[in-house]
Amino acid sequence: MASRPTSDSMMTLAIHDQRLAKPGPQNNAALRDYDSVRRAIAFISEHWRTQPTIEAMADAAGVTPDELHHLFRRWAGLTPKAFMQALTLDHAKHLLRDSASVLDAALDSGLSGPGRLHDLFVTHEAMSPGEWKNGGAGLTLGYGFHASPFGSAVVMASGRGLAGLAFADPGEEHAALADMRARWPNATYVEDIEGTAPLAQRIFNTKLWRPDQPLRVVLIGTDFEVRVWETLLKIPMGRAVSYSDIACKIEKPKASRAVGAAVGKNPVSFVVPCHRALGKDGKLTGYHWGITRKQAMLGWEAGQLSVQ
Repeated sequence: MASRPTSDSMMTLAIHDQRLAKPGPQNNAALRDYDSVRRAIAFISEHWRTQPTIEAMADAAGVTPDELHHLFRRWAGLTPKAFMQALTLDHAKHLLRDSASVLDAALDSGLSGPGRLHDLFVTHEAMSPGEWKNGGAGLTLGYGFHASPFGSAVVMASGRGLAGLAFADPGEEHAALADMRARWPNATYVEDIEGTAPLAQRIFNTKLWRPDQPLRVVLIGTDFEVRVWETLLKIPMGRAVSYSDIACKIEKPKASRAVGAAVGKNPVSFVVPCHRALGKDGKLTGYHWGITRKQAMLGWEAGQLSVQ
């Protein structure tokens, strides 16, 4: 088992000139970016059949057309038009191409395969069933709120690695924290913004996505849930897998509904990429932190791949 990174070693990974790595006004700017993006995505989703103009999208986002263009280029590396195309059902179906074989290929190539060159590298372990059944008793989790490309992120960590990642829109931060705490009600929670900041940087700063320094994650759930989450970790960026194919991969072909429930309970959103699980017809179906955020993640990832 790999040794756990110390707080000091994680701090050396920080990139101090990045908006997401700094407290104060720049964090506020990052959150404002996502708030505008969120409103634009909601508008696109409602009006996509009419192919809305950039002017209409900008108006919905509360910015000028020029500001919208620069916003999307800054946030995702895509123009608003390209981002809109990344939200279409056709694009979702493209992500699902050869859904079943994606998981087989992942098993063959492992996390170092060519399909993962532009992805966040993760190593993980699962807590014992007993640790999960006792509601996290004896477990201490540090947490902190940090800016992210997808709104305010609640980052939770144990001494063994990243244990939780949730997201919130403005005014919903405490509800998101309560949601996470309810999963392990007997754990001890300590606010630790400084200690969780390096983890936030590792997650959201793509310059720190390095195969030789994988992000350590600890999965806390039932045996079935952990098997589903481990399968999600095999889906590379730029691809998606159907719930039914996940069920087949864990040898529970009739358990698509249970798989969907386990995906919805994923405590480490984005890092364990539950947003890459789609309905067999390409529909997004649902997301614990909101469909708009799932759309944002898929569009943002399309932008990351486009600039490589």
